Amino acid sequence: MTDAPVIGFIGLGFMGHGMAKNIRQGGYDLWVRGRSNRKPIDSLISLGAKEAESPKQMAETCDIIHLCLSNSPQIEAIMRDADGILAGARPGLVVIDASTADPASTEALAAELAAKGGHFVDAPLGGTPVQAEAGQLSAMVGCDEDVLERIRPVLDCWAGSVRRIGPVGSGHKMKLLMNFIGLSYGALFSEVAVLGAKVGIPPATLREVIAPSRMGNGFFDTFMSYVVDRDPNSHKFSIENAAKDLGYVNDMAAHAQVMNIMAGAAQQYYTHAMATGHRADYVPLLSDRVAALNGTDLAKLAPAKT
Repeated sequence: MTDAPVIGFIGLGFMGHGMAKNIRQGGYDLWVRGRSNRKPIDSLISLGAKEAESPKQMAETCDIIHLCLSNSPQIEAIMRDADGILAGARPGLVVIDASTADPASTEALAAELAAKGGHFVDAPLGGTPVQAEAGQLSAMVGCDEDVLERIRPVLDCWAGSVRRIGPVGSGHKMKLLMNFIGLSYGALFSEVAVLGAKVGIPPATLREVIAPSRMGNGFFDTFMSYVVDRDPNSHKFSIENAAKDLGYVNDMAAHAQVMNIMAGAAQQYYTHAMATGHRADYVPLLSDRVAALNGTDLAKLAPAKT
């Protein structure tokens, strides 16, 4: 790898666009590949990025490739397809997977890339799209220490905090533990808001009491911004992705032979929301689904105060 590595980026969604923009503004040559939405691609091309024809071409051209995709099947296809990264991989290539993924899949892909002389790094994200645009995400990194030191200057373009968790796969395990907490909050807060409304404590009053207490937190704040203020964009993370991540948590627990009643219970709400046509809704809207199951309309009750 040269002193100024060529960087690739695949997956230009809410998080990926900001990350790639900051890499380009950090002075690196950048190759990108997105989907049908041309807006983020054209935005980055206007900054001097080049568009790759395939992941294979990107692997043949770049020294470090970032992935920021929705799930492990997408990651596996990008890596293993006939025109995928493994087909073009050469010794020294580093693939940084910033997605939230199945750790077992991550470890398998790492072994396949290692056989080609490359290095797979899991670096899932903490933060929001606003922080992605500002270059202030956090990265939970799984890789060898020497690999981290090689890629750290690139990570520093988009991350305000970089922490090595352990070997390959440990970053994705840590991210799943975080999402297990947050997405369980989503199910818990939905139940609490609905139960409160049914017994005469409207959501606005609930927020006024809980937010400043020791039980308040950032997730509660953004969640209740929808429940009370009806801001549908307060927390841009889809119910489909939530169900996927909790599925990975359950798989991880099964692999570790750990009983996981809470994760299984939380997943049921997200699965029901998907089954009833709400997979694209953001997580705070789960509260409406739980309300409907209990014959309650939170939108009518949210602004009321005692």
